[in-house]
Amino acid sequence: MLLHDGAWRVVRADVTVREGRIEAIGKARKRDEGRGKGPRPQPQVRDCSGCLVIPGLIQAHVHLCQTLFRGLADDLRLEDWLIRRIWPLEAAHTEATVYASALLGGTTAILDMETVRHTAAAFRALERIGIRATVGKCLMDAHPEGAPIDLVESTDDALADAVALAQHWHGAAAGRLRVCFAPRFVPSCSGPLLRAASDLAERFDAQLHTHAAETIVERETVLRTTGLEEIAYLDSVGIAGRRAALAHCVWIDAHEMDRLARQGTTVVHCPSSNLKLASGVAKIPELLAAGCRVAIGADGAPCNNGLDAFAEMRLAALIQKPRLGADALPAAQVLELATLGGARALGLEDEIGRIAPGRRADLVVLDLSQPHLHPFLGDPVSLIVYSARASDVRDVFVDGRPVVLGHELLTVPLDHIVREADRAAAELQRRARLA
Repeated sequence: MLLHDGAWRVVRADVTVREGRIEAIGKARKRDEGRGKGPRPQPQVRDCSGCLVIPGLIQAHVHLCQTLFRGLADDLRLEDWLIRRIWPLEAAHTEATVYASALLGGTTAILDMETVRHTAAAFRALERIGIRATVGKCLMDAHPEGAPIDLVESTDDALADAVALAQHWHGAAAGRLRVCFAPRFVPSCSGPLLRAASDLAERFDAQLHTHAAETIVERETVLRTTGLEEIAYLDSVGIAGRRAALAHCVWIDAHEMDRLARQGTTVVHCPSSNLKLASGVAKIPELLAAGCRVAIGADGAPCNNGLDAFAEMRLAALIQKPRLGADALPAAQVLELATLGGARALGLEDEIGRIAPGRRADLVVLDLSQPHLHPFLGDPVSLIVYSARASDVRDVFVDGRPVVLGHELLTVPLDHIVREADRAAAELQRRARLA
């Protein structure tokens, strides 16, 4: 079992789970022990011999509404990617296609930005699939160049829909599902909408989730239209602080890093997406040295394309080394970003992110039997970050409830998910009429 108490360490121990939380770590007691408590029901026991139990990994920036777009927007820069593919496909979504898309992607816990409409359908899918999710309807009340008119709402309509979602879904599924407020990015949002999103996050005790400084074009656009650098502008409208998670932050300077650190804002690093869209490489070691909070995300399937948290960890560790040296962003630090950092991005740092008594029982069991994980002689954390794959995940527990056992998804038949995804993706392509 992999524990974190200032540093990672592996112990051989049992983990006892009761009512969704970790009760104890150590040798499990017999259930009839305990003074005056009498016999208790026989517990369910899962033998993890030959495995490693780790905290559930957290994807702190994903777009589940885009999972059906996998392979439909390759080899394009961000601005063309949005205008020619992503926005037309998002505008073509129906409740049924959003539902099918949300079933197809996810890890143990996610911070998700949906599209403008049908976000309730994503919540219904996530309620069924069993993962932990903080989800926001995409807020867009300005009309960025090239965006379909169907993706733009009035400020009042956008905010009213977001409030209705929060009233229904925030804290649903015994707290497993939560709402965030998710303006897409500065060029698509008015100042009043951004300020209102910040106010609503305070009102509902929720997170804020947006994109920032992903490309040089975005940076220059924000500076030209607002007169401020993007991080300063977001700060001026309340998109900052411990509630805020900013995806990407590739194009920021040292003084902006210092501002983010002072705020306590989380930066979400999306290495595959930034490389595939030719956006650049975020300066994660410098952000960490400045004291910034950092998490990891896969972004969407059309700019990733695999949504594999293990692949993102490996790439996050590797891409800094040619620039800063072989010891830049070591494996232990990367694993912290994918667990503890992700927990902070979701506003759940006291609930998830590490295995400890009182924490939510979000656990992953890695099967260590495959050849690419042998010989197993070195640091187990390095093994996880540099060698492990999503296919090594044998079991997944969320709130102590099994979601995957023996490599099999328990909550929804996998063949049903794949069949519905293929059908929905074909429908979307017809509706979007892509050039």
